[in-house]
Amino acid sequence: MRMDIQSLLEKSSRSHSHLCPRQILGVRLGLAGLQALGFETPPPGKRLLVITETDGCFVSGLEAATDCAVSHRTLRVEDYGKTAAVFIDTLNGQAVRVTPAPGLREKALAYAPDPLNTYAGQLTAYQVMPTAEMFSICPVALNVSIGSLVSRPGMRVSCAVCGEEIMNEREVVVDGRVLCKPCSQGGYYTELVGTFHTELVGTFHTELVGTFHTELVGTFHTELVGTFQHATDPDGQLGLFPDTLTPDT
Repeated sequence: MRMDIQSLLEKSSRSHSHLCPRQILGVRLGLAGLQALGFETPPPGKRLLVITETDGCFVSGLEAATDCAVSHRTLRVEDYGKTAAVFIDTLNGQAVRVTPAPGLREKALAYAPDPLNTYAGQLTAYQVMPTAEMFSICPVALNVSIGSLVSRPGMRVSCAVCGEEIMNEREVVVDGRVLCKPCSQGGYYTELVGTFHTELVGTFHTELVGTFHTELVGTFHTELVGTFQHATDPDGQLGLFPDTLTPDT
C-alpha cells in the first residue's frame, strides 16, 4: 500500500502553518529513500535510520514521510547545508543516499502552470514530477558502524575533566582518561568563566484599546556589570554571588 502524498504534506505543514517547496521536497525525497530500500511505508520500530544533511523545513517533510525523529533517535543531523539524506536499513545494513537531481529547479518549470512564478511553480511541480527526474539515488557504505551510531541503552560515563555525564558511547579515551568530546577535541562553544555582563536596553510600549483600556508607555533600561563567581552561602547552597555589582537603573 503506497502512502498518500497529500496526507503527508498536510502532516508536514501542520507544524509550520504553511506549505513550502522544501517541505514537499523532503516528503518526496523521504518516499524515494523508503522505496530505494524496498519499503512502501515506514518499517516498524527503529529499523529505519535517516541521516539528513540539513535542517529546517526540509526535515519536516522527511519526518512526515519516514516517521523518523531526532527524539526517537531514528533521525540524525549532519549539517552539510544540503537537501540530501542517507537512508539506512539497520536490519541488513543497506544504505542509500538521495539527493535532488542536478538542475531540479529548472526541470520543475516544465511542470509549473506559471513558469514566471518560481515559488508557486515549485509548489506544484514538486508534487507531480516523476521520482526519477527529481532525485539521484546512490548506494553508500557508512564510514562508521551502525552500532556506533545508535549505541546501546544505559551507556553512561562521566568526563574526567568537566564531570558531566556522557551518554550513548560518545566519550573518547585519551591517555587512559575518559573525556567528553569538547574537553578532548574542543567544542562549538567556549565557556566564559568569571565575568557576567548583561545589558537590557529598550522601549516597552503596550496599548490595549476597548472596553478594557490600559496604556503603558515608558523606557526600560537595566544594566548589570560585575564579576561573578561560584560560592556557597551559609545554608550550603551553591550559587552565584557578585564580587562587585554596579547597577544603573
